[in-house]
Amino acid sequence: MNRKCKPWTAILIGIMAVMMVSACNKKIAPTESTVQKLSEPLIFKHQLGTTTIDKIPQRVAVLDMNEADFLDQLNVPIAGMPKDFIPHFLDKYKQNHDDIVDLGGIVQPNMERVHTLKPDLILMTPLQTDHYQELAQIAPTLYYDINFKNSQQGNVQTIKNHLLTLGKIFNQEQLAKTKVAELDSEVNKIRAITKDRPEKALIVLYNNGAFSHYGIQSRYGFVFSDLGVKPASTDVATSLHGQPISSEFIKRSDPDILYIIDRTSVMEHRPIINAAQVTNPLLRATKAWKNNRVVFVDADAWYTTGASPTSLRILIQDINKGYQ
Repeated sequence: MNRKCKPWTAILIGIMAVMMVSACNKKIAPTESTVQKLSEPLIFKHQLGTTTIDKIPQRVAVLDMNEADFLDQLNVPIAGMPKDFIPHFLDKYKQNHDDIVDLGGIVQPNMERVHTLKPDLILMTPLQTDHYQELAQIAPTLYYDINFKNSQQGNVQTIKNHLLTLGKIFNQEQLAKTKVAELDSEVNKIRAITKDRPEKALIVLYNNGAFSHYGIQSRYGFVFSDLGVKPASTDVATSLHGQPISSEFIKRSDPDILYIIDRTSVMEHRPIINAAQVTNPLLRATKAWKNNRVVFVDADAWYTTGASPTSLRILIQDINKGYQ
């Protein structure tokens, strides 16, 4: 009798061992006992509505690289994110294919994947505004009140406020305050440099051979208003991709410093252009070009993001290069 049972006992033990290994390999989803409830709900009002959060989020979907950088700065895990344009300073997320779900494109997120992810918080920016209502039905959705068309009013303060907001949501308030203090230090340093300098600067976008200008009321208006750079032109430009510039405009502006953002390098995932590749004779005739005061900026920091802690620090470093 015992001899007959032994084979079946061995098989049963083997099956149980396989089941135990399989269970260990599976990621355990947060349960009510593992989710940390907040002592009282956090309520955030933003341009698209009101978001209420009553627990520390465990599965966060970020739909913009600015938001990915905020969470990276606060050591918060990301459950899902778009992977079409990941900046170099977030390279580690390119390699992590298994743990982080690819949510499609920054401008056009894959809504089905967002649904399937079952996040308990979604972070979005103006680039995904059209999807807000649908996203808010999936999970609490926090809208980042940053103005990508005109950053002239309080852009740096908005970045700091958002950092503090996320610090509060994820119980990382002290770390958020430390990061804000670091940003304040960087901003104060560049303002001290630009304050008494007479040079005037122009910010232009390079896009497949054509150039456009970003003025004082544009995506990069905060470079002038918050960081103290003096504009070579006071023309108003509010387009997300700048205003096309003419030969007359370049002659009239004649900047002392020229900052060039290579959008094509971002869109085509290729290296940033250099001076030898700029053939526009009028740009080459400016004081900036003649005096070697042309800065080919970090396109990931300026264009892919531009409104996050890391991108702001890199942007300030690029600005400083123009004054060297």
